[in-house]
Amino acid sequence: MPSPLTIKEPDEPKRTKMKLNADGSLRPAEPEPLSKSRQLLRQPLLDLAFRPGFLLASLASIFSLTLWLLYLHGLLPQLQHNTLSPLAWHIHEMLFAFAATVAVAFLLTAAQTWTNQRSLHGGGLLIFCLLWLSVQLLLLTGNSPTVVIATITAQTLWWSIAIGCLARMVFKARSRRNYQFVVILFLMMALNLGIFAADIAGNYALTIHLAISAILVFSLLAGIMGGRVIPFFTRRGAPEAAVTDTPRLNRLCPPVAVVAIVIYFASYFTSYFSTAISGSLLIVAGTLYLLQLSHWHSWATRKVPLLWSLHASYFALGLGLILVGVSTFKNYFPLADALHVITIGAIGAMILAMIARVSLGHTGRPLQPHPVMAIAFALTFLAALLRFVLPQLGLPILAWDISASLWGIAFGCFLWHYTPILFKPRQS
Repeated sequence: MPSPLTIKEPDEPKRTKMKLNADGSLRPAEPEPLSKSRQLLRQPLLDLAFRPGFLLASLASIFSLTLWLLYLHGLLPQLQHNTLSPLAWHIHEMLFAFAATVAVAFLLTAAQTWTNQRSLHGGGLLIFCLLWLSVQLLLLTGNSPTVVIATITAQTLWWSIAIGCLARMVFKARSRRNYQFVVILFLMMALNLGIFAADIAGNYALTIHLAISAILVFSLLAGIMGGRVIPFFTRRGAPEAAVTDTPRLNRLCPPVAVVAIVIYFASYFTSYFSTAISGSLLIVAGTLYLLQLSHWHSWATRKVPLLWSLHASYFALGLGLILVGVSTFKNYFPLADALHVITIGAIGAMILAMIARVSLGHTGRPLQPHPVMAIAFALTFLAALLRFVLPQLGLPILAWDISASLWGIAFGCFLWHYTPILFKPRQS
């Protein structure tokens, strides 16, 4: 069975230009030299979305967290005078400039395998990346009406290209199993633009509600993708794990999570649903994820960093959902701290593990990451742990500083070791 992440280039007919000799015979024509613009568009970096997407997202997470820490320490008051409020900007950068960018880049790359159609590349991919970059820059250049309109327009265009490309590929190939990802991306776009609108209008309560809803949608995507690929990778990378199939759990986890998300989202707008109901369902969903994980024999992966990191992130997903659910009943701990177990320990750590693996596999290299990546994986989980525990000990500022620093080191390791790989051609 081929890996669901293996890249297969679509078959294209090869045509050779011929040139007429003086004696009337034909010979292959010499290739015409490419213009500088054509050479740029054929660079390996623009071959598939995962290459620039993973790099840009990692850079954005480190850069934005640095600015966020400066703001929290009173060293960057200018952050208050941009399109979004500082908290909404932080939410946007980590959820959408980082996590959504990786998700889109991964899905556009994987869709080429699922559908045997050429995905976004070359000039189209360059425009896609420039739109992404323009959004990040515009968010830091004031709050004039022109800047606000330009920001929302660029963000909408970016999402439209992402969703349009993915939808075209999976619908044309009738890849019904993957229609769900088009829906999830559309929900992410709606929440992203909704956060923009609510924050610009000064409705900060709605902004936070939409942000939490977005985190839960990302957790749904992590659960779907993790449930699909982690057992597969484990069977191939650690056969001694003896992974047990759980078809009932596999079918049950996503619907429970979806219902919990819908009820939580609706609880802001109607009294028919309470956060207690969604909280209960989140606890159930988290428990189901942990039950699913228990059948994958995680201990057997302890010597394979690319595997144990995925297993640990799935554990953080289940635990995080339970903690978020519990926080809706009793004020044992702030909801924000529970959410960071998901955003750092589940989403962030799973992303780091996946991009480390995908960047090797999709460039034709052995799945043997540099030993420092094992440390990077561990630092991400340590960041999640400290971000949750230290505030309960009355040390919130220390939690912010240490967790952000550990995140920066972890993703800095990825950039240091993987940037040269992502700039180089695929190995045969």
